[in-house]
Amino acid sequence: MQERITLDINAPAPVFKLADIFDREIDLESYRGKKVLIAFFRHAGCPFCNTRVHNLQKHHQELKTKRLEMIFFFESKKDLLIKSHFHKEISPIPLISDPDKVWYDAYGVESSGLKSAKSHFTSFFQQVFEAKKKKLPVHWMAGDESIKTIPAEFLMDEKGIIRKVHYAKGLRDRMAIDEIKSFADL
Repeated sequence: MQERITLDINAPAPVFKLADIFDREIDLESYRGKKVLIAFFRHAGCPFCNTRVHNLQKHHQELKTKRLEMIFFFESKKDLLIKSHFHKEISPIPLISDPDKVWYDAYGVESSGLKSAKSHFTSFFQQVFEAKKKKLPVHWMAGDESIKTIPAEFLMDEKGIIRKVHYAKGLRDRMAIDEIKSFADL
């Protein structure tokens, strides 16, 4: 088993140049001069992730006016994401499909059956209820999606340097919105 790398603050962000699910080229180098939230989610039907995406979308315009952009990664295949009405509406935020988890590995996104099981045991039904109430997609995993993926979020500054790292301790554990807004205000 290969040891997982993790990113440190004050280190350059791993640079990618990829097509998102809308076939737009997303070149991290082109974001120089802007701050960026790079978020790694689980699969397209994950109620924990879709609730988080929904909450981030509510702040998109406010953050964009402060020159903070967002880029989202999902482990689901492009065709599954593009079929989802909810995921199609994430645009204009780039949504990148990474089913081979190349960029999950580059950013040190964790795979933990124990953390996932604990989150499912303690809060899955509450999270499903919250997601359903907001009319967000909730469904079983498809293909090679993993129940073990643990979300991670990174804040990158205008020079491409990682300034905040948040490797989740569980599926509900995310960077605080106020922390993201404070970073945008710097």
